[in-house]
Amino acid sequence: MTPRVDDATAREFSRRLRAWFRRHHRDLPWRRTRDPYEILVSELMLQQTQVSRVLEFYPRFLTRFPTVHHLAEASPKRVREAWEGLGYYARARNLHALARHVTRGGADGTLPAHPEELRALPGIGAYTAGAVASFAYERRAALVDTNVARVLTRAFAPRLDPKRPRDLTRLWRVAERVLPSTGKATWVHNQALMELGALVCTARVARCDACPVRAACKTGRRSNVTR
Repeated sequence: MTPRVDDATAREFSRRLRAWFRRHHRDLPWRRTRDPYEILVSELMLQQTQVSRVLEFYPRFLTRFPTVHHLAEASPKRVREAWEGLGYYARARNLHALARHVTRGGADGTLPAHPEELRALPGIGAYTAGAVASFAYERRAALVDTNVARVLTRAFAPRLDPKRPRDLTRLWRVAERVLPSTGKATWVHNQALMELGALVCTARVARCDACPVRAACKTGRRSNVTR
């Protein structure tokens, strides 16, 4: 059963989360753009890779391949070389395949704005589709990665286990339930969820004393929680 989140709690959770983000967010280069290609590159790089490493590779990769057309025209060897050191090379192969897919037959290379259409592209899963739709197009789209799943579990569904597919599906419904009403606010909301999971509500420790949404969090209200 999907945990119930009433309207008032959802609004207050998102409002506090966004206010915190505006004051405490990190200045990351992919947060300064709405270019779908640049955001896609960042999202694929950030999968299973620390932000500090991506900060090294992201600008170099975009200098070498500034547009999806440049990437599509490159050889697999050049793309692999540009990715060298990041690991998980299937991400680079998928990105290259996607670039060729959206530019084949003279297509203009535009990435779709709707999550379902994005998911039809090579190598794009539910999270990446939600991220591109939200961060590039400011669509009201949910996204759930490891950090977001942790925050939502602790806040609204402590009995769920994100590692179980059925429970993860329920967490996606919670993520959709707590979205703000506009796409522009959703951009901030989704960035803030990820930031909270990375900086405050971490896997190693839940810093409830520093959490902006503690009043709306089932785990945080129990106080002195460090799991």
